[in-house]
Order: sequence, then C-alpha cells, then structure tokens
Amino acid sequence: MRFEHLIEINAPQVGLPLMAPTFTREQLWRGLMQRVQSPQRFPMGPDRCEWRETEPGVFRRTVHFGAHVMHDEVRTEPGQKMVFTPEAHGDTAPIRLTMAIEEPRAGQMVLRFVYEALSPQTDEEAYYNDYRHNAWLHNDRDMVRSLRQWLSEEGL
Repeated sequence: MRFEHLIEINAPQVGLPLMAPTFTREQLWRGLMQRVQSPQRFPMGPDRCEWRETEPGVFRRTVHFGAHVMHDEVRTEPGQKMVFTPEAHGDTAPIRLTMAIEEPRAGQMVLRFVYEALSPQTDEEAYYNDYRHNAWLHNDRDMVRSLRQWLSEEGL
C-alpha cells in the first residue's frame, strides 16, 4: 500500500492578496519539528510523546495514545524531509510516513506526504485503506492549519 498527496504551503501571488501567511523554509521546518518533538500540540495528537536524539537528526520516540503505546524512529534531513518509521506492533503492517518540503517553482512551496506499508497487508487491512487515506489527508490538513495559526499568532 502506498498513498501520496500534496498540500500547498505557499502559492505564487497572482494579483490577489495572500489569504494565508507565507512561510519561509526555516519556519516551516520548525513547525514540522513540532510534529516530531511535540505531536500532542496538534489536533488528534497523542496524549504525550517522549523522545531522544540518538544521533544528529535521528529521534527515537515513545508516543502514548491513552493505553496504546507506539515506538518509532524519525530520521530528518533538516530543511528537506523527515521519515517516521514505526516499530511493528501486533499483526498490523507498520506504515512509514515521509514528509518532504518541495519548491516546484519560484514562490511556491508544497509538502509531499507519502504513506507506505512496510510489509504485506492482510485483506482486512487493505479493506480499510480508503478510510485510512481519508483520515491521513484530513490529519495532514489539520496539521498545516495548526502551523498556519501558530505562524500568525506566535511567529514560528
């Protein structure tokens, strides 16, 4: 299973006033690092997250959603991309998330989200993929909405 989508962060101005605050790459990166270090700040985030940097740009995390505990590793290429790789848990195929900052043309910046199953999925898991894709898309849009709000209120 592979699911991919883009969310536009900055669009080139086309004669209209900007409707959303414009991010620099550094501001966007600082916001994305909140997803690594403080994911509980986001809508639908965990109750808490403990992390440690095991080497430059590599984070080991324990993420708590109530009684459910998940462990993962996040590898970052500062200002470029981050890859969240969960440890296997139970019979469910782990899903890796890659978020990458792209600038397809001058004045435009997008985030590319790629979700990939790390092992074959059962028929039952595959049955729910459309629901997962929809949930991931909404969650990623909510994350960007939070980043925009923080930029305008706190100045990431």
